Order: sequence, then C-alpha cells, then structure tokens
Amino acid sequence: MTKGYFSFVLHSHLPYVLSHGRWPHGTDWLCEAAAETYLPLLRILNELIDEGCHPRLTIGISPVLCEQLADNSFKDEFVTYLNQKIKAAEHDAEEFTRYDQPNMLANAESWQKFFRLTLDHFNNIGQDVLYEFRKLQDNGYLEIITCGATHGYYPLLSRDESLQAQTKMAVKNYRRHFGREPRGIWLPECAYRPRYEWTPPVPINDRQAPYLRKGVDELLTENGLDFFIIDSALLMGGKSVGVYIDRFEALRKLWDQFEKSYTPREEELDKTPREAYLISSSPEGKKPTAIFTRDPETGLLVWSGEHGYPGDGSYLDFHKKRFPGGHRYWAVTSAKADLADKVEYNWQSALERIPENADHFAGKVADILTSYHQESGHAGVLVAPYDAELFGHWWFEGLHFLKRVLKDICENQQIELTFLSEELKRQQPDKVISIPEGSWGQGNHHYIWLNENNEWTWKHIYECEAKMCELARYWQDHPQSHDEKLEAMLKQLARELMLMSASDWQFLISTWAARDYAELRLTEHYEDFKRIAAMIDKKIDGETIEEGEWQLFEDCSKRDTLFEDIEIEWFARVEYPA
Repeated sequence: MTKGYFSFVLHSHLPYVLSHGRWPHGTDWLCEAAAETYLPLLRILNELIDEGCHPRLTIGISPVLCEQLADNSFKDEFVTYLNQKIKAAEHDAEEFTRYDQPNMLANAESWQKFFRLTLDHFNNIGQDVLYEFRKLQDNGYLEIITCGATHGYYPLLSRDESLQAQTKMAVKNYRRHFGREPRGIWLPECAYRPRYEWTPPVPINDRQAPYLRKGVDELLTENGLDFFIIDSALLMGGKSVGVYIDRFEALRKLWDQFEKSYTPREEELDKTPREAYLISSSPEGKKPTAIFTRDPETGLLVWSGEHGYPGDGSYLDFHKKRFPGGHRYWAVTSAKADLADKVEYNWQSALERIPENADHFAGKVADILTSYHQESGHAGVLVAPYDAELFGHWWFEGLHFLKRVLKDICENQQIELTFLSEELKRQQPDKVISIPEGSWGQGNHHYIWLNENNEWTWKHIYECEAKMCELARYWQDHPQSHDEKLEAMLKQLARELMLMSASDWQFLISTWAARDYAELRLTEHYEDFKRIAAMIDKKIDGETIEEGEWQLFEDCSKRDTLFEDIEIEWFARVEYPA
C-alpha cells in the first residue's frame, strides 16, 4: 500500500545576462549553471531511466532562462567557456606536476575530464538543452512548470498590467519552447499577494491613496495555471525560516533590522503541508488555484550550508577558487573554517559521503509520510522545492545526492514519486482557504527585495510601469497610428521594463553578492527605457527622431533580444479588471 507521495521540485532561473558582461558577472553565470547544473541534471535523469527508475521530477524553467538557453550566442559562448576551463585545468595540472602535488594534480585531471565530458555531452545533444528537457517531459519522466517571465517580484510591482504581462508571457513562452500548455507555475521567490486595497510601499506620486489590486491567484487561474508553491508558514503560520539566510551574511544582518517588528502568526493546526488546498481572493467566483506547500522539516537538511548536508567537510568548497582559471581545489573542511584553513579536496572522499546523506534524507521523507498516514488514515504528499542551481553549482556533489534520493524513493515499496499535476488529480482538493501575503524569505517578509539599500529601484520601476501602460493604451486606442517602427519601439520598451523588473537585482543588492553589477544593470535598463519612451513620444507628436536615437534603439534591440512574441496589449489594460 502506498503510504505517501514525494515530489522533488527544482526551480531553474538566471537573470538575462547575454550581451551584458562576462566575468566576474555576466554570461559566466549562465555557463557555470549550464555546466554544473543543467547538463549534469539531464545526465543523471537519463542514467536513472536507464537503470529502470521513473524519476518523476518537477522542474521550473523560467522563461528568461529558456530564451537564453535557446539563443545561439549562448551556445557559442558556452563552447568557448568549456574550452577555457579545460585549458585552465591543463595549466593547473602542469604546475601541480612541477611542484609534486599529487592530490591537487588528481583534482586538476578530474576537472579536465569533467569539462571535456560536458563539452561532448553538449555537442552530442546538438547544443539544444531545452529540447532534451522537453523530450524527458514528452516521455513522461519530467514535469516542467513555468515562472514569471523575467522573475518579477509579483507582490511589489505596482500595476496589474505588469503582472498580467509577466504571466501571459510565461504561458506563451512555455507553449513555444515545450509545445503544450503549462499546468503550474513557480512564483518568483514563492511570493504571493491576495486581492486588497494596495498602497505602494514606495511613493509613486504625491497622491498615495490605496487602490484595488487583483490577487496573484486570479491572474494565474485566468491564464490556465492550476497550481503554485508556497512556504509552510504562509499556510500554517508559525515561525518562518528563510531559504537564503544561511548562505548570505548580509541577509542575516539585514534580518536583524526587521526581526524586532516580526511577530509570527499563530499556528493553524487544522492545516497541513501534506495536503493540497484551493485558494481564491476573488469575490466573483473565479476558478480557485491550487497550492502545494514546502515541507519545512526536510528543507533545512538541504538548504542550510551550516547545518545541512552541503556543509559536510568533505564536500567541495564553493567560495575558494584558484586563479587564473577559477577551478576549486579545496573542501568545505568545516562550516566555520576560514578560506586559508581549507584542506585539499578529495573527489572520492566526497562521493563516499553521498549514500549516508541521501539515505538519511530519503528515510526522513518516508518517516514523515508514514507517520502522517498512520495519523490521518490516508496518503499525503511531501513537496521539497529548491533552487536547481543549489545542486551541482553551489553544492557540487548535490546532483549525485539528488540521483541517490530519487533512486531510494523509486525502490521504496510504500512511498511513490509524483508530479504535482498528478498529485492534484489524485487529491482533487475542494477546500478553499485564504493565505496571507508573503514569500519564502525569512519571516515571509519582502525585506530582501525592499529595504533601504534597494528602495530606489522601485521608484524607477514604478515610473516606467506607468509610462509603459500609458503608451500601450495609446497603441490600443489609436489603430490608425500603427506602423512597424512604432510597434518595434513599443515592444522593445516592454522588454526593457520586464528586464528592469527582475527580482534578481534587489536580491543581489541585498546580499552584496554582485551589488555593483545589479545596480548597473537596473540603471542601464531604466535609462534605455527612458530614451526609447522619449522617441515614442516624438513619433506620436510628429517630431523628428535623430540618427543617434535610432542607433541607440538598434543597439538595444540587438542586445536585449528575448521574447520576440511579446504583446503590447498586455500592458494597455487588464483583461479582467478587479
């Protein structure tokens, strides 16, 4: 008898970096994630299938990431990157041979092998990463869900038109890349806001009167999306433990400022993360949207760099790198070890730790689901959502862990792997509940994405949202003005707004991970938006647009080429107003 169902959910996302720098911030991010996470993930899934396991993994691939992986400039960049990494490892090997460092030499040779195999894999699949994910879904081994188009932070964007565009672009992009309709969505930062009279947290103008906003759930159900994932504290109350706080010292300090005003909601013991629920914040009787809830107990075992499996001293340290080349040759050693005290990494010793960690995790999953079955009399679900890049990139051995866990569950006679869409069909929830606004950040608060360090970003975004909607309404209301140039300018304006709206910029500013890059990127998109908007105003008024302005527009169009099928009308009016 099946006593419970388990769903591993990975969220794959990177901001748009093509033509926006290379190293230390830029396309190297995308290449690192492809080499260390996306391609190895494809490999372990196919290995599991060959071994007779049906992995049933759910993965979210953000539309902006889809666009980058499908872009020919990425493919060329990635091949160059891999060859550089191979040469760097060869150079390291020569030096370690000269200095008689056998363990470091073995590591360098392992890096050579790793990147050569990655290059061969990439070429063998025709350099089409997305198609390989699509094949796995078409063959029933994988479920792909979507995400907000550029990972905009839904609760803080000031216009329902912006949320409409983020959602509609996500659905349209998914259809183009995967040949079907998406069933579910990973809301950026798992951030949700119900319908209510909303006041912008950063002043838009002198009049700060609240105005009615649609609930995020309404936009999802209107666009055919059946489910999304939330943090456990949004469902049940109680203390929230953020997924990022253990990884960034800057977030711990930032949380200290907000913790004093944070009071956890009283726990609601009549709800459980083992069940799917329906939510609706609309009074008009729209179809509710289903929610699945992150399991809090197993989450920390993987998310925490200090207390979780990735903090094991034998695993590869993420932060200490050898230059030139950037290869990593040292182990975690201990959670508190300074970079100078890291010991040399041993690949074999690290891999020997995987069975214990993976078996412990799979055993924990089985224990939780078995206990729930005993208490409730029916099979529940345990949903384990993580950023995909945690596996392989941040935690190098993480994909070996993932494979072992999936295989352990496959072989378990009482626990089954499941897709979230399968689980929704199995449970057929009929209980409609309400949940509060929040994210999966510490305290379920917005403080990571809105604080004194990044508040200025929202002023720019709100200004541009208003202008985009104004010009889109003009386009919709004046069909006689339509021509190819105006259409192209408005679509590029929409791209710049959506790129500016990515939640990555506020996150990187708050964590100090790449603060200067994030500030520069948002500012560049803002300035380009303003210049293109001024050109559109000139065209509408019949004024001459200068040659230099056309050159700027052409450069922006060549640089930010994503979402060729974006629609101006999404920004003109909300399809179903609140």
